[in-house]
Amino acid sequence: MLIDIAEVSRRSGLPASALRFYEEKGLIASAGRRGLRRLFDKKILERLAVIALGRAGGFSLEEIVQFLRPDGGFRVDRARLSAKADEIDGKIRSLTAIRDSLRHAAACPARSHMECPTFQRFVRLAGAGRLEAPKPERVSRRQLAGRR
Repeated sequence: MLIDIAEVSRRSGLPASALRFYEEKGLIASAGRRGLRRLFDKKILERLAVIALGRAGGFSLEEIVQFLRPDGGFRVDRARLSAKADEIDGKIRSLTAIRDSLRHAAACPARSHMECPTFQRFVRLAGAGRLEAPKPERVSRRQLAGRR
């Protein structure tokens, strides 16, 4: 069953302009036209959901297109997914450290924040571009198997 671009837009929540842009970038393909309106296979909604998941995971459209097969299927690049998860872990550590410094600054009993050693440490780290928590030790699957 084919659905027109207006229906795809309504069901996906994406404006028609985004759908045309996705088609231009090779992320989706229309199945034809009815007059001036593009028509899509109903499976386009699943593909758009996968694209949305990739975007939510921080992948660029250029990266997402590499996960999509022309036949409508998907390629899973586990190494790339793992690398993105590691990148997100780094962002979480950084944001956690920033959150902790803000909470400390808000609750610090020191008369002046610049008199507080903890706050001074946060300032030095931020000035050096290193305001993040230490990375946890990476453990391979083989190491995990040996621990069981």
